[in-house]
Amino acid sequence: MTVPALTLSASGRPAGDSDTGNAGDAQSILERQRARESSARTYARNFPIVPARAHGMTIEGIDGRRYLDCLSGAGTLALGHNHPVVREALQRTLDSGAPLHVLDLATPEKDDFTDALFETLPEAFADRARVHFCGPAGTDAVEAALKLTQTATGRRGVLAFTGAYHGMTAGALATTGSVAVKEPVPGGGAAGGEVTRLPYPYSYRCPFGVGGERGAELAATYTERLLDDPSGGVVRPAAMILEAVQGEGGAVPAPDTWLREMRRITRERGIPLIVDEVQTGVGRTGAYWAIEHSGAVPDVMVMSKAIGGGLPLAVIVYDRDYDGWLPGAHTGTFRGNTMAMATGAATLRYVTREGLVERAAMVGARMSARLEGLRSELPLIGDVRGRGLMIGVEIVDPDGPLDSCGSRPVAPELAARIQEGCLKRGLILELGGRFGSTVRLLPPLVITDEEAESVLERLTEAIAEVAKAAKSVDGSGAAGVSGRAA
Repeated sequence: MTVPALTLSASGRPAGDSDTGNAGDAQSILERQRARESSARTYARNFPIVPARAHGMTIEGIDGRRYLDCLSGAGTLALGHNHPVVREALQRTLDSGAPLHVLDLATPEKDDFTDALFETLPEAFADRARVHFCGPAGTDAVEAALKLTQTATGRRGVLAFTGAYHGMTAGALATTGSVAVKEPVPGGGAAGGEVTRLPYPYSYRCPFGVGGERGAELAATYTERLLDDPSGGVVRPAAMILEAVQGEGGAVPAPDTWLREMRRITRERGIPLIVDEVQTGVGRTGAYWAIEHSGAVPDVMVMSKAIGGGLPLAVIVYDRDYDGWLPGAHTGTFRGNTMAMATGAATLRYVTREGLVERAAMVGARMSARLEGLRSELPLIGDVRGRGLMIGVEIVDPDGPLDSCGSRPVAPELAARIQEGCLKRGLILELGGRFGSTVRLLPPLVITDEEAESVLERLTEAIAEVAKAAKSVDGSGAAGVSGRAA
């Protein structure tokens, strides 16, 4: 399953290429990227490839190598690369002569996208919904949601959770849980008010050390009592923001009972509930919107990534009672992306028409069950979790001590080797979670049965190879996971 290695000539060009200067040579492009782009590059560090073509789940580099893409633009490409429905929408819009940039003016494309979006919403939410088009990234939509609720309530503070990821701009960064991205920024970002961090239910590494349903119950109880404690130090906030399944946090799904409790707790105390559906939306979890699994109805939903059909688009949809903004309260030059609205509407309707929500649930359950079945054979797999086609495989030191939840220590170095082994086998996937020890699978919703089988085969081979290498170091595996964060 190993992808053939690219042979380079002395000049650094693929063997057999002309030595007259090939600007498309992968190595020279990568070298220029390293020299010219910022040190904040992320995916390019883990995937030293130069994509030239892509279709469906397959990416082909300029060197001819092909890869199965199990990252899908961090969940953006619900229909994979260059889907015919998306390409047709692009071509139709271009041929129509529609204006590609009109700020926030009304256009037929915007009207059609709004219709398509509202058709996907839970009925109880859609009947009272207003939509605001934001700047083209999810983080700006988070900023808009925070500003909306702060304006409506006259309050400033925000309730956010451990393990959360909401973006990289000031307010979104403040609500994000990752210490690594917050620490270098003075103040760790700012949300226009204090952020109170609450425990997110994470069964495998329960913050209360008990796991399971009991851990989720304790998390809910802690939240309610903290908010009601006159000496708890929490002034009534402007909002609570949460993810129904934490993505960057390691594909950690919140129990439906806990989500319903968060809805009850916030409603009873007059605190708007914001649900961040940037990565979980458009069918990825086996429901059109992840919050639907629980039946809870939020006050604000934050949406981006897949809603644009692969092009930049972000919106918030919220209960009309919160629509107290003045004109221009949250504006931006690129709120009228006509092309993204056209491709977004086409994608939203295709997902519904082709039953891709149900397929994501079915294929995701099948893949998760297969991976769960490997735990006894490959004890590097500590936990398999997620929902639909949002799957996390937490990699652990199989010889490390068990904690109170029965969990082994994280093994980020082994996870990184598994990622490298997958790339060698032609499989692109990302790491996430605490300490970067969780292998994350985010395939497009159009993944075929054969592609799903190939993903599992390549991932299994990579895990087995890393496990064997770790064991062979000293016969126990201890040296193979040196330097792990415990």
